[in-house]
Amino acid sequence: MANGPHAKLAELGLTLPEVVPPVASYVPAVQSGQHVYVSGQLPMAEGKLLATGKVGAGVSAEQAKDLAQRCALNAIAAIDALVGLENVVKIVKLTGFVASAPGFTGQPGVMNGASDLFLAVFGEAGRHARSAVGVAELPLDAPVEVELIVEVA
Repeated sequence: MANGPHAKLAELGLTLPEVVPPVASYVPAVQSGQHVYVSGQLPMAEGKLLATGKVGAGVSAEQAKDLAQRCALNAIAAIDALVGLENVVKIVKLTGFVASAPGFTGQPGVMNGASDLFLAVFGEAGRHARSAVGVAELPLDAPVEVELIVEVA
């Protein structure tokens, strides 16, 4: 499909990475009925975490926004590997976690990195409900993590 998600990714200059292997006992994504549940995705590239630390102390909000976009790209790769992007009907719910320094309250802006990518790749089907939560720690000292619920055909 000329205007499909793969074409949109190419227009954005993005290439789908390999699916990030789980760091514990779970799978990257699972389908149940017409929904795919994507496990929490960290900002990994080529087997390495792109940054560590707290947002608001060592990791800027702008850097964290870019890292959230990488989490979203990793989630898209997991969806593609499981069911194919052409089968995505709707990004239903994004839950974003931000390892936040005390006093940091910009979690929604950080998660816009992920949300904006889903909108760019899937159009209106990428518009979703969302929670952006500040947390004390994330796995591997990651600054951000993104999980998804996606409706598929």
